[in-house]
Amino acid sequence: MYQHSTEDRKWQEYWEKQKLFEVDIHDASKKKYYCLVMFPYPSSQLHVGHARNYIIGDAVARYKRMKRFQVLSPMGWDAFGLPAENQAIKNKIHPKTWTYNNIETIKKQLKSWGIGYDWKREVATCNPAYYRWTQWFFLQLFKKGLAYKKKAEVNWCPSCQTVLANEQVIGGACERCSSDVIPKDLEQWFFKITAYADRLLDDLEGLKYWPDRVKLMQKNWIGKSFGVEIRFPIKDSNEHLLCYTTRVDTIFGATFVALSYKHPLIQELIKGLPEQEKEKIVNVLKEIESKPVLAKDMKDFKKEGVFLKRYAINPMTNESVPIWVTNYVLAEYGTSAIMAVPAHDSRDCDFAKEFSLKVIEVIKAPEGQIAPSGAYEGEGTLVNSGQFSGLSSAEAKERIAAHMEQNNIGTKKVNYKLRDWLISRQRYWGVPIPLVYCKKCGIVPVPDKGLPVLLPEVVEFKPTGESPLKYVPEFVKTKCPQCKGPAERETDTMDTFVDSSWYFLRYISPDNNKKPFVGEEVNQWLPVDQYIGGIEHAILHLMYSRFFVKFIYDLGMVDFKEPFGRLFTQGMIVKDGFKMSKSKGNVVAPDYIIEKYGVDTMRLYILFMGPPSKDAEWQDEGLQGSRRFLTRFDNLFALVEEYAKQEKQPANEKEEKALLRKLHLTIQKVTDDMEQDFQFNTAISRIMELVNELYRVLNEKIPVDPAVLKESLSVLLKLLAPFTPHICEGLWHEQGNKNSIFKADWPEVNKAYLQEESFEIAVLVNGRVRDRIEVASSLSEEQIKQAALSAEKVKAALKGSPVKQAIYVEKKLVNIVI
Repeated sequence: MYQHSTEDRKWQEYWEKQKLFEVDIHDASKKKYYCLVMFPYPSSQLHVGHARNYIIGDAVARYKRMKRFQVLSPMGWDAFGLPAENQAIKNKIHPKTWTYNNIETIKKQLKSWGIGYDWKREVATCNPAYYRWTQWFFLQLFKKGLAYKKKAEVNWCPSCQTVLANEQVIGGACERCSSDVIPKDLEQWFFKITAYADRLLDDLEGLKYWPDRVKLMQKNWIGKSFGVEIRFPIKDSNEHLLCYTTRVDTIFGATFVALSYKHPLIQELIKGLPEQEKEKIVNVLKEIESKPVLAKDMKDFKKEGVFLKRYAINPMTNESVPIWVTNYVLAEYGTSAIMAVPAHDSRDCDFAKEFSLKVIEVIKAPEGQIAPSGAYEGEGTLVNSGQFSGLSSAEAKERIAAHMEQNNIGTKKVNYKLRDWLISRQRYWGVPIPLVYCKKCGIVPVPDKGLPVLLPEVVEFKPTGESPLKYVPEFVKTKCPQCKGPAERETDTMDTFVDSSWYFLRYISPDNNKKPFVGEEVNQWLPVDQYIGGIEHAILHLMYSRFFVKFIYDLGMVDFKEPFGRLFTQGMIVKDGFKMSKSKGNVVAPDYIIEKYGVDTMRLYILFMGPPSKDAEWQDEGLQGSRRFLTRFDNLFALVEEYAKQEKQPANEKEEKALLRKLHLTIQKVTDDMEQDFQFNTAISRIMELVNELYRVLNEKIPVDPAVLKESLSVLLKLLAPFTPHICEGLWHEQGNKNSIFKADWPEVNKAYLQEESFEIAVLVNGRVRDRIEVASSLSEEQIKQAALSAEKVKAALKGSPVKQAIYVEKKLVNIVI
């Protein structure tokens, strides 16, 4: 039996000594292949749920090496972030100490799993040598007007005491601690990602090797829409409300106007009301403000609001419509006012039912289409719509929009759901924003020679909601780079997604201290050939990285516009029906598995447990099955040696050809599985079938040339090596090979062996097997059916009965129905 406890470490040390995974990026003798797994946040130890993507990435990298690619597979650490600071507050440990301790632990874990990285390229985003360039990129964005500061309502997590981007709020709660998020007005720094909205959207079409669902998620998040901005005059006023809509065909059904509680005209609208009425409205507004709703949560919650005792005029009907403030209109979308059409919008419908408002149908649904919510939201034929009645929705949109523009009622407009990227964080453990505030000069960027702006080591961590940097005078107090007078540093730090938006570029030249990367080298190695990581990063990290690369392209620093050529999103490993987490108590620690079964058993099981793109349920029994297979595989080599020593007999030519055909079919199918969406589970299954076939030959003592058996073993080792590298490396050397198996070439298919001269099929009569016959590969389907009918055993079973039908299943059977 394979002695994993000693052999695993032996071969890990061997690969390290051989520098197997180190890459000379200037070597152009082989085609390049940049294989990248999303780098981890270093918080405590990794479990088998984390292991899946690293093992997948390692299997791909090892396979590509054997396919003679120059493979770059680096690793680093997304090392800034809130958990480290929370640990500092909780356990009185400095975030830097906590982070680097975790890095050391996880690095040992990855090495113990046999994951091969070019460690000389290691980066950590909390290292000043790295974040100096994160600050430099901020300054380039600032100089181009793409980094700006404004007062805005933000998502505030009262538990984490920091601002969150919209993307970091899930179901109204903080994605990290699950606390309810509340709105708060703060001066914040933003990146103008909206300036790149069209490019981010249009360039999705070129990402042919990205999962469709990721592209759809990004498309929906950008949310480009074509509509009309309509002027609703306010009755008894010179003011008007602007309402943006993508469904101008429903304008005749607009029976009220709904405002966000942040709409700037609210105070003006209620100015003349009696104090008692005004106070009632203000109280409702405060209640709405205290329970914010995000766009993604807008379907399933109770609609609330207050009538402002004022009316607007529907510009197409000239009818008065009440003005309401509601909790389902978002301040940041469109104009923060909507025309409400209860007959054709489910949210408006819910609100109208709650407050007994008028509902007018203006779109007739096609025959057979019913709206279960009571609001038909699809397109159809216009009714109750004046001169536009009878038009289709598509035609009405064009005609009504043109009418509005001609009569100064509305303007065609493009809108986006995407909002600028909020990057300010009121925390310590992040990249300091490299700006100073001078009373004389205003906001002044730190010059390049002043980078990096270092985080001070001595900080008191107080969960006050303000950056701890505010309380470090030696950090805050500085000189203005322009006038040399007294100034103060910005004390907010950057969102950690800024750090991870360009790390894949730094791996190419990690030690360069004159620039973030060398353009010629990056252009040679990027875009990344294969990027691997979780679907949870579809919006945040992947969108932000695309934005960064497009900006860097605009600076003329790179000649590509997209960072990742291929994207693979692995499914989660779940246990007891839940994602593995300490809070659920369902974590499976890899150290115990490695100690009991060996690294390769864990790797094999993780890769074999199901399609890697799907979630898979962890079953401890599966480890035993994987271990049994590896033991069986290991024993095969001794059995073949024993077979080769026996007295030679004339080879069974038919069986030998069948074995060689099976061998080359396996090569072909495993290679296809590796190339097409990493179907590791089916690739491993095909390898197991070949092992079973070799055992059949040996157990049944079928005479074949021992050289064919040894060739089969050599091929098996290469096919299995990317999945279970330790045992395969050991057996490879036992066969007398001097170099690593990962310096050997991947097996090639000999197509001559794939051509069948004949094959065996079963012949059934009314579903029961009556005979098995050998048929030539050259025969047509009709000829095969005739051969089946002519077989003596079949004729006996038919007993002269007329044949109703003969059904042929290719290369498997003929079923004769009588």
